[in-house]
Amino acid sequence: MSERAVPFHCPYCGDEDLRPSEEGHGAWECGACNRAFRLKFLGLLARGLERSETGGDRI
Repeated sequence: MSERAVPFHCPYCGDEDLRPSEEGHGAWECGACNRAFRLKFLGLLARGLERSETGGDRI
């Protein structure tokens, strides 16, 4: 069972006026810039991310 991935802001304009689109699962509409976009899970990284000694992320 999976839950719907909910974006916090529009990837195009950054506004938070989002609503689910009637296009289907993972599709969202932005009321501010009038764009539609879809969220899609691509997969897991094989190695993942490791923390370096300097505090930054590295692959």
